[in-house]
Amino acid sequence: MNTNYLHSDLTGQIIKAYYNVYNALGFGFLEKVYENAMMIELRKKGIEADQQKLLKVYYDEEEVGHYFADILVENKVVVELKAAESLSPDHEAQLVNYLRATDLEVGLLLNFGKKVEHLRRVLTKDYKPPRRNPNRS
Repeated sequence: MNTNYLHSDLTGQIIKAYYNVYNALGFGFLEKVYENAMMIELRKKGIEADQQKLLKVYYDEEEVGHYFADILVENKVVVELKAAESLSPDHEAQLVNYLRATDLEVGLLLNFGKKVEHLRRVLTKDYKPPRRNPNRS
């Protein structure tokens, strides 16, 4: 594990939880089953996590929408779960947009498909547009 990444210890623990769940349940269940199992596994590891956490999206200081993160871990990492044949560019774009719309910088995309797939994305504030217009009073 590369410890130079932002929240690398935490993402490493989340990925270990993912492997534990995948090894126990395999593939073929609905996404919600894996989400519930991930919450149990994270709780067993003493990791604080919120399931279906409401996150608001802003444009020019006004709320324009919201989404529900599958799992938000310690208010630091968005975890997006899939139970698909394989990860697609659309899945990755969804995760990146979640990060762009929030103050969060790290996201994990975890797929419970036929083969183990996970993707880690870091989107630092240097690469994100501001959520709100800083020049507006």
